[in-house]
Amino acid sequence: MKEQILILGGGVIGLATAFELSRREYDVTVVEKASCGGQASGAAAGMLAPFSEIGEDPDDFFQLCLDSLRLYPRWQRDVKEASGLDFEYSESGSLHAVYHEAELLGLETRQAWQRQFGVEAEIITGDRLRQLEPDLSEQMIAAMHYPEESHLFAPDYVKALESACLRQGVTIAEQLEEVTVERWREEIVLRSKAGRTFQGDRLIVCSGAWAQELENVFDLRIPVYPIRGQICAYDLPVGRINHIVYTSQGYVVPKANGTLVNGASEDIAGFQTEVTKKGIDRLTNWNKNIFPFLQEMTPFHTWAGLRPATQDGFPLLGALLEAPHVIFATGHYRNGILLSPVTAKAVADILDGKQNYAPLVSCRPERFSY
Repeated sequence: MKEQILILGGGVIGLATAFELSRREYDVTVVEKASCGGQASGAAAGMLAPFSEIGEDPDDFFQLCLDSLRLYPRWQRDVKEASGLDFEYSESGSLHAVYHEAELLGLETRQAWQRQFGVEAEIITGDRLRQLEPDLSEQMIAAMHYPEESHLFAPDYVKALESACLRQGVTIAEQLEEVTVERWREEIVLRSKAGRTFQGDRLIVCSGAWAQELENVFDLRIPVYPIRGQICAYDLPVGRINHIVYTSQGYVVPKANGTLVNGASEDIAGFQTEVTKKGIDRLTNWNKNIFPFLQEMTPFHTWAGLRPATQDGFPLLGALLEAPHVIFATGHYRNGILLSPVTAKAVADILDGKQNYAPLVSCRPERFSY
């Protein structure tokens, strides 16, 4: 008889994990109190850009992100094939742009240590920079070009994951309003607000920004906090901008549907997902410093989502030492889309009893309780 796996949370991490586990012949049920992909997952800009985002030093988190990026070419094909749905996946490359001479040293330092991981990165300036992006602001003096960085259209990716799960026999129970973990030490029992029960052999916790609610259940410190990320989008002809452009103030991402996504303004607002004028103004007030033509344009769409941030920036990823049938996979902050393939693989490998994946040492779910 197949092992019964319950996944608590139907965001991109929960759905990706369910997809991978179903491919390995597990019997999987995803339990979601709202709608699958309804928070950080569907609201994301879909950047797969670890080299631009992580500039300080190589650590386990960087390795996790790098490994996941390199899983994506095969992973996205598998999701499309299994779901029967298409979604944008663009190997556009990126430009990590800087404004001042003093910032060049930072690019050189980043380039040096990233090369040790086989990262293709080139600092470009002057006419060459404008050849890649003719509309780029003259204030930009240089950029690191990362051909390997990519992006996808997050809402369609999440829909494809859900479809792939359903077509492979995963049970998805959503709109449950509340889900309580009633038992977990020897057997897994979850109960919805309406009294519906779910039983399983193992539990995967993918609760995202709501994971902290489980502290008393598991007698663990789970410092995962909701960070509101606000984003806006512009109508833009396809081909006018061709790369992700990343700066210290934020980023813009051109999409194949003729939109330019501009993000992200972040603030701490509890579980509120309302869009604020202050948050969007922060984006519209500075994006002209990337592309001056944006000063004359008005966003046609604004939205917000909650990003699950941990106290140290690393996700909670791994099995509980005293209850290895409970696995945490949560707290991915703004990298849930990027980390979905490697997280799914890591969780599935844990269930399969394979040797531990080295970067998980820094992601132990109990690390805040010692």
